[in-house]
Amino acid sequence: MRRGAQVELDGDAKPVVRARRRRSYGVISPLTRHILTVNLLALALLLSGLLYLERYQDWLVQRQLDILTTEARIFSGALGEGAMEPSSDEFNEPAGTLSWTLAAQMVRRLGDTTDTRFRLYDPKGKLQADSRVLSLAKGTRVQIEELPPLPDGNQLTQLGIDLYNAIVRALPTRDHLPVYAENRAADGSHFPDVQKALNGEAATHVWRVAGDAGKQDMVLTVAVPIQRYKQVLGAVLISRSGSEIDTEVREFRVNILKVFGGVIVLTVLMSIYLASTIVRPIRRLAAAADDVRYGHGRQAVLPDFSGRHDEIGDLSQSLRAMTSALWDRMDAIERFAADVAHEIKNPLTSMRSAVETVQLVKDETRLRKLLAIIADDVGRLDRLISDISNASRLDAELSRAEANSVDLRRMLTMFKDIHENTLGAAPDEGEEGEAGPPPVTVEVELPPASRNLVVPGIEGRLTQVFQNLISNALSFSPPGGKVVLAAKVVGDRVEITCTDDGPGIPAGKTEAIFDRFYTERPAGEKFGTHSGLGLSISKQIVEAHNGRIFAANRTDATGKVLGAVFTVQLPRG
Repeated sequence: MRRGAQVELDGDAKPVVRARRRRSYGVISPLTRHILTVNLLALALLLSGLLYLERYQDWLVQRQLDILTTEARIFSGALGEGAMEPSSDEFNEPAGTLSWTLAAQMVRRLGDTTDTRFRLYDPKGKLQADSRVLSLAKGTRVQIEELPPLPDGNQLTQLGIDLYNAIVRALPTRDHLPVYAENRAADGSHFPDVQKALNGEAATHVWRVAGDAGKQDMVLTVAVPIQRYKQVLGAVLISRSGSEIDTEVREFRVNILKVFGGVIVLTVLMSIYLASTIVRPIRRLAAAADDVRYGHGRQAVLPDFSGRHDEIGDLSQSLRAMTSALWDRMDAIERFAADVAHEIKNPLTSMRSAVETVQLVKDETRLRKLLAIIADDVGRLDRLISDISNASRLDAELSRAEANSVDLRRMLTMFKDIHENTLGAAPDEGEEGEAGPPPVTVEVELPPASRNLVVPGIEGRLTQVFQNLISNALSFSPPGGKVVLAAKVVGDRVEITCTDDGPGIPAGKTEAIFDRFYTERPAGEKFGTHSGLGLSISKQIVEAHNGRIFAANRTDATGKVLGAVFTVQLPRG
C-alpha cells in the first residue's frame, strides 16, 4: 500500500483505499476573497454614500439662486432709475413710465458681458426684451443660443465624462422638477415666478430641460419686480443654466473617486497582506497535520507560531500540545499493552507448569497442592483481567461523564462511618475466645463548616480514589494503628491527605508506586491479592480532574519513618 493512503471498510467489509487529498484553492484562497469582499464592500457602501451628493447639489443650487436674486435686484433697481421716461403729469403719474427701448438696450448690454439671460415683462406679463434675442431691421429677430463647451481633446477624459453622464441620466434625480418650456417664454403667465414678481414679490424656480439621449439639464430662474415708489412697472426674469452646478458636482465626485481609487488599491494590498499572514500559516498547519495523520513515524513536526502572540499562535501551540498528548497517549497504550501481556503471562506460566506437573504426580497431597495453585492463579488472572478492563474503560468514562459539585466533607465522613460500622465494629477473637489484635481506626479532620470543601468532578470516580487510598492505608497499618483523613483549603484548591502508621514507602519509590502493576505489599500478605493498578487508576482519575496526587513518608525529628502520607489536590468549585 502506498504511503499517504487511508483504509476504510465499505458496507461489504471490503477495504477501500482513499489517498490523501490536498485541496487546491488557486492563486487567491477563499479566506483572501472573503477578506477582500468585506473590506471592499465597506468601502463601496461609503463611496456610494459620498457620491450621493443631493444635499451638496441643493446647496449649490440655493447659492446660485441667491446670487441670481442679488443680480436681479441690482438690475431691477438700475432699470427703475435709468430707464424711466419723465411723466407728463406729475400729479397723476408721480412714478413715471418705463422706457422699454432703454430697458432693452440695458438688457442687451448685460447679455453681452454675462452668461445670464435677462428678460423683461410688462405689467400684463408680455415679453418686452430678451438678452438672447437681437432685433434687426425690418422686424427681423435673431435668437442667440449658447454653444456647449468644447471637449479638451483627451479621449480618455471624454470617455469618462460620457460614462458619468450616462450614469447620472439613468438616475431619477430630477424627475420631480417642472419642465422648462422655451417656446412659452413670450407669455409670462407660464412662469409662476414672473406672476409673483408682477404682484410685488421676488420668486425663484428650478426647472429641468429634457434634451437628447435622456439628458436633463437644470435651468435656474429668478424673477423680481421693477418698482419705483412701490409701483410695479414690470418684472425682470433672470435665468441661468445649471451646467456649472453639474460640472462642479461632477468634479467633486471625480476627486472623491480619485481618492477612493488610491484607498481601494491600498485596501486591496493590505487585505492581501492580512490574508497572507493568516492563510499561509494555516496552510502550513494543515499540511503538517496531514503529515502527522497520514505519515509514518514521528518525523512530522507542527510549525511553531507562538511568537506571533495572536490567535494563530495560540492555535499552533494548541495543535502542538494536542499532537504531543496524542503521542504520549499512544506511548501509554503501547506500554499498557506490554505491561498487560507481562502481567498475564506470569499466572499463565504458573498455571501451565502446574497443569503439566499434575499429569505426572501420583501423590494425593501434592496433587491437591497443585490444584490449589491452579485455583489461585485462576483467581489472580480473573482479578487481573477485571482490573485491566476497568482501567482501559476509565478514559472513555471520564471523557463522557459530566462533572457535578462533589462535597468532600460528606464523602470523607461517609468513609469513616462505613469503617466504624462494618470493618472496625469489633476486634476479631482468637481460637480460644481470646480477643484478637485491636482494629485500625479511621479518623477525619475537617476545617470549620464555614469553609467550602466542594469541588467539581465525577463523584463516583473521586470516591474510587479515596477508597483506594484508605484501603491501601488500612492494609499497611499495624494492629491498633490509625488512618487519618484530613482536608483543608489551600488557595484555590482543596488539599486532602490520607495518613497511616505503616512502614512507609521504600526509598526512591514515591513516584514508582503510581506506575501500573507496581506492587509493594506488607510482609505476610498472600501473593497475587492485588493487581498493582489501584494507585495508577487513582492518579489517572485525579489528573483527569485537573488535580495532583503524590506520596511521601512521615518522619520524626530523628528521621525515623512513622508512616506514609498520600496527598490529593483538587481545584475548588
